[in-house]
Amino acid sequence: MKDPPADAEVQAIMAKVLAGEQPWDEGKLGSVVDENEVALGIMQRATKLPDCDWGIEYHQGYRASVAMVARANVLGRLNILQGIRQLGKGQTQAAADTWIAGIRFAQDVSKGGSLLFVQTAKTLLAREMRLLTVEAKQGRLSGSPKQQLYLAVNALPGDGVDWSAAWQLDEAGADFLFTELQQSHQPADLYKSIMGMPAFKGCVPPNARQLQGYRGYMNEVATALRLPPSTTSGRLEELETKKQAVCESLRHAIPSAQMVNDNRIDMIPARKDLLDALAAH
Repeated sequence: MKDPPADAEVQAIMAKVLAGEQPWDEGKLGSVVDENEVALGIMQRATKLPDCDWGIEYHQGYRASVAMVARANVLGRLNILQGIRQLGKGQTQAAADTWIAGIRFAQDVSKGGSLLFVQTAKTLLAREMRLLTVEAKQGRLSGSPKQQLYLAVNALPGDGVDWSAAWQLDEAGADFLFTELQQSHQPADLYKSIMGMPAFKGCVPPNARQLQGYRGYMNEVATALRLPPSTTSGRLEELETKKQAVCESLRHAIPSAQMVNDNRIDMIPARKDLLDALAAH
């Protein structure tokens, strides 16, 4: 894969095209897609495989490389652009196939990944959903390709991806850090080097009781993230007292559960708007 050019004008045009605010510009963007035809072809074929494994070494904890996430985000954007180009040429079926591959790719990005992966997958899905909603409302999608896109979007979970599984993987990565702190001869220095802040006294390294409190909260949030998002919001409020009881140094390693749920909530109307647009005659 080759990164899009850093030229500010090209980037601005690309952003508007991706948002459905400007028609395809072959002169400015054609070469960007052409240079990535091979990478896009590999990705699109790979989305037809039954499963995806990024080979992440989770036993490395916070040291595990996640460099592929940023590249996946760029590749997903290029895939949307390719579909826009195909639609502009009147190749409606090819565009639908490309965008369906993009939906599958976003799902693959989230497979077996932490919250960073799932947030990236959500961004890709949201961007594609907005674009497809615009295209459908403006009548540029019809017939079998439109129906195929409807079926692909309808097959998605209401909130897009598996947020609960990603939350649990974040917990597993933090557990690796806590184990290192327990084994370190200078746990406070290790904590500061990784977290970028001083360790709080009495919490680094964490003892068994402190870890139990942390894991209890994390497990309950994971369970809450499997509920409908509106129900999850209330459950997270109930769990706030339990979160505040987690010792401070461990608490700083906890992502914002409410922010995660807000991302789930964002996906629901976006998916519904697209389905409505694709279902309209």
